[in-house]
Amino acid sequence: MSNLPTQHQRVLSGMRPTGRLHLGHYHGVLKNWVNLQHEYECFFFAADWHALTTHYEDPSMIESSTWEMVIDWLAAGISPGAAKIFIQSKVPEHAELHTLLSMITPLGWLERVPTYKDQQEKLKEMDLATYGFLGYPLLQSADILIYKAGLVPVGEDQVAHVELTREVARRFNHLYGREIGFEQKAEQAVAKMGKKNARMFMDCRKKFQEEGVQNALDMAKALLDSQQNISIGDKERLYGYLEGSGKIILPEPKAMLTPASKMPGLDGQKMSKSYGNTIALRDSPDEVTRKIRTMPTDPARVRRNDPGDPAKCPVWQFHRIYSSLETQEWAQVGCRSAGIGCVDCKQPVIDAVLAELKPIQLRAREYEEDLSTVKAIVANGNEAARDEARDTLEEVRKAMGIAYL
Repeated sequence: MSNLPTQHQRVLSGMRPTGRLHLGHYHGVLKNWVNLQHEYECFFFAADWHALTTHYEDPSMIESSTWEMVIDWLAAGISPGAAKIFIQSKVPEHAELHTLLSMITPLGWLERVPTYKDQQEKLKEMDLATYGFLGYPLLQSADILIYKAGLVPVGEDQVAHVELTREVARRFNHLYGREIGFEQKAEQAVAKMGKKNARMFMDCRKKFQEEGVQNALDMAKALLDSQQNISIGDKERLYGYLEGSGKIILPEPKAMLTPASKMPGLDGQKMSKSYGNTIALRDSPDEVTRKIRTMPTDPARVRRNDPGDPAKCPVWQFHRIYSSLETQEWAQVGCRSAGIGCVDCKQPVIDAVLAELKPIQLRAREYEEDLSTVKAIVANGNEAARDEARDTLEEVRKAMGIAYL
């Protein structure tokens, strides 16, 4: 288990269901998820509502794409025993929290999200002048905050979305964290820690609030997380008491920056379905072989005996991912000296890609033939996610004065 504070031991991540996944998804996201599921409490979800923000005019592919995507996750090594796998729209609490957060989120915060105008520019063929598209970063915030996830694995282009979530959580806690009798309840919670721990906690709190000593804050949080005899509610109350705010109802998440995918497309650009340059995880061996054999190479190699430059060849990018140093040396020398042809150069890449995909495809075939098991896995994940989401939403309603107990 991670030695991070309790609130930062939970990871939340999702994907929009847009069909079967490709090697770019595998190297850029799934391999990271497989590792994370053994280190943290992970929630992975199919973001079907997010798919509707851009595909609302023709949603016919969303359901089938969701099941295809989940099969790819399972085949790639995501384990339902280690992570909760669920569908966003099957946990309606996401939508309710999104609605409640929209009441307090300034419009300007959404309009300044970098990807808002960027995506509108890239997807000019779609009518994205909708409330749903403007509000999708806030829906992402609700996705994260409903599970009180502390860590969100994202690429650099998504860090701004996590920062928005932090701002929304901070604003919510500022507006609604000041419960009646907060100070008294916090002091009572401190007393439950025992005299020695209580004294250490208060000393650290004083050093942080009066002198700004960050290490004191970290020590106090670690001490708080080690306590077994105080409730989760008291811990959240004391997080706020420690930092001089109110009760932390919605903890601020942190972005977990993931390494950029080094998986190029067949043409040397980023691998993307929109570029038509992908190798799908479930492409047949014949299809994989055909795609790699027809990859463009260094345009200077017009004839077999023309020397080439690996740096100008998309196939070389595949060698850097899949080939041993020895094979890379063979490819470089052979290309520059025209000692090998492009067909020869591509064969080790074909062999390596097929070897990587073979176990994934075997597992995928099993799930394809037993879709009822896949649906049962997701149903269990839906229920587990709803249990967590209901608890958070109950706290949010109470804080906003609409619990009607």
